[in-house]
Amino acid sequence: IANPGAKFLCIGINYRPHMLEMGREPPPHPVVFTRFADSLVGHGQAMIRPAASAQFDFEGELAVVIGRAGRRIPRASAYDHVAGFSCFNDGSVRDYQRHSGQFTPGKNFVASGSFGPWLVTSDEIADPEDLLLQTRLNGAVVQEENTGELLFGIPELIEYVSIWTELLPGDVIVTGTPGGVGAGRKPPLWMQDGDTIEVEITQIGCLRNPIVAENAA
Repeated sequence: IANPGAKFLCIGINYRPHMLEMGREPPPHPVVFTRFADSLVGHGQAMIRPAASAQFDFEGELAVVIGRAGRRIPRASAYDHVAGFSCFNDGSVRDYQRHSGQFTPGKNFVASGSFGPWLVTSDEIADPEDLLLQTRLNGAVVQEENTGELLFGIPELIEYVSIWTELLPGDVIVTGTPGGVGAGRKPPLWMQDGDTIEVEITQIGCLRNPIVAENAA
């Protein structure tokens, strides 16, 4: 998808283990925030650790790419609107994320996240809520979870989001991250200049990116 649609709709706090490590209660509705296209890079490209913060965290996620437009899509037909699936790293600048109740600043530093490398069409995946998602930092597994642990599943997310916005081909719903993020560890584990981060999902592929510090000059 060389030119994704206008909307990257990301879901926060959507795996139970991640809720626990972040000290959150299960939300009554999906927690939705947005990312801008310039906050993302592709497979093999550098994710930039911003000069403004040392708290650069990883979040491996399953991305759902919309293939058919729709509003008020019922849960039962949600997958009819899906083109396919990809890997996503919702790179997060944690201190900026916590400046307020809104996640936007910490999720939108330029080139802080990544997306790809493949779009695997939905006919190739029998059950997208039965995939193993694994994140590795310098080869060490830091996140591992089955996508069946989502609090709000893919059809429910499509139904909810399409109530208030029209979903268009190329729009992306990013479904949330499992437990194991750097911010939830003691001591915290942040991505550093020279690191390599990988997000691999069975039947979809492996998204790999080097981490490069921003040139403060």
